[in-house]
Amino acid sequence: MQGVDEFSRWATEFEAKRVARAAAGDPDWGRGAQLDPAVARSVQRFQVGESGDGANLIAKAEAAGDPKYTAAVRLFVAEEINHARMLGLLLGAGGSSTIRAHWSDTVFVWLRRLLGLRLELMVLMVAEVVALRYYRALRDGTDDALTAQVAGLILNDELRHAPFHCQRLRVAFANTSGPARLIPVLLWWIVLIGATMVVAADHGPALRQLGVSRAGFVLDVIALFKGIVPTAVSTDIRVIPDSGPVPLRVALGFSKH
Repeated sequence: MQGVDEFSRWATEFEAKRVARAAAGDPDWGRGAQLDPAVARSVQRFQVGESGDGANLIAKAEAAGDPKYTAAVRLFVAEEINHARMLGLLLGAGGSSTIRAHWSDTVFVWLRRLLGLRLELMVLMVAEVVALRYYRALRDGTDDALTAQVAGLILNDELRHAPFHCQRLRVAFANTSGPARLIPVLLWWIVLIGATMVVAADHGPALRQLGVSRAGFVLDVIALFKGIVPTAVSTDIRVIPDSGPVPLRVALGFSKH
């Protein structure tokens, strides 16, 4: 199938990022962090969401029968685990601990595991789009240098994750007629709006501390998702040119730093 081989490019990109990350080393955790209590509680909840081992997603990728895609998924999962590690260390630098679980993450995991790979990726994409706006707020809204650095590193990864998942969703939707896409896309929107409103309510005090209103957060996530959905369900399964982090920053209205 045309475009499927492009997953080898994603595996190469993820691997190059892993090597560059190892060469750059970690932020200086020893300098400590000043985390507002509301922000610390919010980061704790996002840390839980990043901390899964990805076994279910990897198993579904393997069942799809594309070794190149599976290799890219394994590297994607490794990045998510690294996000959880960094958030945990950030919390520790600010004098807070991690938490074992949060109900919102439990619901997301349950939804992702209901059916096959396509549904898993659709639910995962909701979390990724919410994360794009959240980590941008955390990076730009804090006065703490370590927090801004960690949020910026994670955001840079998330900007690559969105087009990666979009490409695999295009493969998943490739043999689905236009009318047959309407119901899953409608349900996708319902999940996105519901999840975003829950996050905005649950993390409202932290968002306010970071200079973002609940309503503004919801509207920003909806705007991001509006730009992503047509790409994810496109009949063209080839990778989008210039779909890497910097062009996506510009396309989604992010600053380039």
